[in-house]
Amino acid sequence: MAVNKQTRAQITKQRRTRKLVIQFAEYLVGGGVWFWSGYILIILLDDMLGLFMANLIGNTVGITLNFLIQRYWVFRTKRAGKIAFTAGRYVAYTLVNAFLLNFLILYTLREYLGLGPEIGQFVASAFFTFWNYFWYKVWVFPEPNHPHRQHTRPRIRKVPRHLTTRH
Repeated sequence: MAVNKQTRAQITKQRRTRKLVIQFAEYLVGGGVWFWSGYILIILLDDMLGLFMANLIGNTVGITLNFLIQRYWVFRTKRAGKIAFTAGRYVAYTLVNAFLLNFLILYTLREYLGLGPEIGQFVASAFFTFWNYFWYKVWVFPEPNHPHRQHTRPRIRKVPRHLTTRH
């Protein structure tokens, strides 16, 4: 019996690990779509509009595509009632990352190291690959509570009346 429980626990752990590996691979595809669409637009628009506007436009396109991929494919949060809540979190998180942190990384690499956005975007995406996965999983697209994970109130046992009365 103990071996059977141990085997079940190992199978459950393997399934969970496999699910996470597949989810991370799907996440990388979505991130790749964001990266390449944003990268191409930033490079094409930098000389015409400047780094700030190129970053803004490139990341806006990439962010939109990435949100759709992450929501419907990677993290599969399809509940219609949660779209505004999830989108709000995604926008808030992304404003800080894509528009502020990414710009600061690109600006710092250009001004202090002489690296243009052609290389700087690769440096920034290396950082954001792991940073974003963690925050997407934990905060932006959290998994719903599963029934077996919900905390239940402890069952109160009734004490027989003859044990509670004084004699």
